[in-house]
Amino acid sequence: MKIFPNGKNKDEASLPELPKILKILPNETNVLFPYMVLPFVVNDQNAKKLVEDAVSSDRIIGIFTTKTSSDNAKQSTLYTIGSAGIILRMLRIPDGSLQVITQGLSRIVLKRITQDRPYYKAEIEPLEETFEKSIEFEGMLRTAITQFHEIIEHAPYLPPEMKMIIDNLEQPSQQIDFMASNLNLKKEEQQALLEQLDLTKRLKQLLTHLDHELEILKIGTKISEEIHQNMNKAQREMILRQQLEAIKKELGETDEQTVVINEIKQKIEQAKLPEEVRKETERELERMSQIPTMSPEYNVARTYLDWILSLPWSVSTEDNLDIKRAQQVLDEDHHDLEKIKERIVDYLAVRQLKKDMKGPILCFVGPPGTGKTSIGKSIARALGRKFVRMSLGGMRDEAEIRGHRRTYIGALPGRIIQSLRRAESNNPVVMMDEIDKVGMDYRGDPASALLEVLDPEQNNSFVDHYLDLPFDLSKVLFIATANVVDTIPPPLLDRMEMIQFSGYTEPQKIQIAKKFLLPKQIEENGLTMDDVVFEDSAYSKIIRNYTREAGVRNLERSIASVCRKVARQVASGAKKPIQIDDKEVREILGPEMFLIDVAEEKDEIGVVCGMAWTPTGGDILFVEASIVPGKGNLRITGRLGDVMRESAEAALTYVRSRAKDLGLPEDFYQNWDVHIHVPEGAVPKDGPSAGVTITTALASAYTKKPVRKDISMTGEITLRGKVLPIGGVRDKVLAAHRAGIKTIILPKENERELEDVPEHVKQNLNFKFVENLDQVLDIALRDGVHPASQVATKKSEEISKK
Repeated sequence: MKIFPNGKNKDEASLPELPKILKILPNETNVLFPYMVLPFVVNDQNAKKLVEDAVSSDRIIGIFTTKTSSDNAKQSTLYTIGSAGIILRMLRIPDGSLQVITQGLSRIVLKRITQDRPYYKAEIEPLEETFEKSIEFEGMLRTAITQFHEIIEHAPYLPPEMKMIIDNLEQPSQQIDFMASNLNLKKEEQQALLEQLDLTKRLKQLLTHLDHELEILKIGTKISEEIHQNMNKAQREMILRQQLEAIKKELGETDEQTVVINEIKQKIEQAKLPEEVRKETERELERMSQIPTMSPEYNVARTYLDWILSLPWSVSTEDNLDIKRAQQVLDEDHHDLEKIKERIVDYLAVRQLKKDMKGPILCFVGPPGTGKTSIGKSIARALGRKFVRMSLGGMRDEAEIRGHRRTYIGALPGRIIQSLRRAESNNPVVMMDEIDKVGMDYRGDPASALLEVLDPEQNNSFVDHYLDLPFDLSKVLFIATANVVDTIPPPLLDRMEMIQFSGYTEPQKIQIAKKFLLPKQIEENGLTMDDVVFEDSAYSKIIRNYTREAGVRNLERSIASVCRKVARQVASGAKKPIQIDDKEVREILGPEMFLIDVAEEKDEIGVVCGMAWTPTGGDILFVEASIVPGKGNLRITGRLGDVMRESAEAALTYVRSRAKDLGLPEDFYQNWDVHIHVPEGAVPKDGPSAGVTITTALASAYTKKPVRKDISMTGEITLRGKVLPIGGVRDKVLAAHRAGIKTIILPKENERELEDVPEHVKQNLNFKFVENLDQVLDIALRDGVHPASQVATKKSEEISKK
């Protein structure tokens, strides 16, 4: 075996002697091999100082590759084996950096760093190579040189002149290092070749890299040839994409379309789709696989399949059928509303006995703020189902319900299918808010589209225009909400079970405020229950003088205003807890907006208190009648509707027909005009229930008999004087009670509806049930009417008591 140090050849005399201490220049990117030339740029101030000092002396430096990208050149961050090099040329660049060209001299090993300021110096030692010449080595070397020639032919980054250079190098070590330094190798791979002192082993390592590089270049050449053969003028813009596809094909990877189709197939197998849906999905997938990925139809088909596979065809949440727990949940979330709670508990009881029952279609009807929407959330929580809210207010496009056809750009399924996708189950509680405010225009009638959705006999195969596949909605619990039923189309109304929400009484509002509204506002305003104490007088003050509503929304807003003022006091360091009574409420909320009693202060002629129903609850209204000289004309003002005007005409006819009993001459009306007015003229009013009120006002005006101030009345009339039943009894009675009325006149047939009126309200009121107008006039007018009517009134009262 022949052993010789680097550079010990025929040119040995021309090489400079290596000092024991060398200036050390760390290199982050490249490895310098002996006899090879390496150009690099120096920006660091310390490194520039090192280069300048070396150029001014012997030009010899040590170049070691760093293990990591770091300016710290301590021995632990440098590879221990590097190369000694001589600086051939140094150029100063205008930006202040130095361009340095260095040629390697020999392999060296770093012993220890002796200096670190301003640059590094280290003790080094030259390394000796081991080489045993053999036929195997000669064969491997010739193979390596042949492969390197082939690489030069295929690699655009290697000039052809390198063939001549590699052939003219005499030493095998130089040939191996030349090939290693010019291959496209990683820093770690080059460092491994530098550290290998056994020339035979180094050559074997190099052959591995040559084989790999040559194979990659051949594949690249093959790909380029295939692309150039198939390329034409229209395909030039697609060259990069074709290269990528060709590379994936050579590497054995599948294309994007195949990956997507395989994913969809796997989802279809896991989705447990109905048979009809599965067949349509597979048919659409087959069609999609034939469409090019760049075609717009491809994305349409993929979006369609994504929608189908994202729907909960067979995913259901398990119902919690524990009746006691459901009752507890409903009681925790809402005060009163007993009828609604009973209906939900009844539903759970039936579900226990009949597992496959169809979901009911409920419609909550009542004034705003009475808890219609919030109780829907409580129902979902009691059942253990997902809850989805869908607002229908102002909807005018039928496609919002049934979806758009896929032929339209940007088509999507309707709101029903989207809600089920969000719920991720096929049996959620779907709250359809404001169903009475659905409109219609040239785009269709959404209310008609809801007929199929809200029909338990049809919605088991609801077909959305986008999906064009039947979806079973029979497991969904639909709950609609409305303020009035007049604007809901009769066919749609017939499909729903109506549950009436009435206004709250003062005691109920106080309990709601204590249990729900105050704790909520305390939390939202950053307070604690220890910061504020609300007295009952404060609640009563807000309810009576600052809110007049059937629900509790304005009550909550007023409580929120008080809590904000309390938060300000707490933040200012006020003593806690802060007491809130009726006086504090007055200071915080300002002047009262409403009076407690709005009934008349004294008996007046021609002024009668009536009762009305509004979408926001019951209210009272006054009907005024005045007689002035004229020719028997009737004038009606107050923005009254046609039905109410007809009631006024019927009332006048009745008074004229009863002139004798009222003590009036038969031609009393000929020389007098009568004017009927209902105050708050900006508010539209209509309905037949003001008939008795208008009649009483006319009778009082003509007979000059005052009307009792503490009476309120409602009822429809006929020309014969009969009093017919009306609606909204509960809300009207509550409104009269709030206004301080003591006696209420109601039609006899409405007596049974008083069951819905709270007991404490009925105890404070005196109800008079009448069948004809004679009884009304006898009760309402201070001096009564004809004796015959008094006898009829007494008989009616006796029957009522029985």
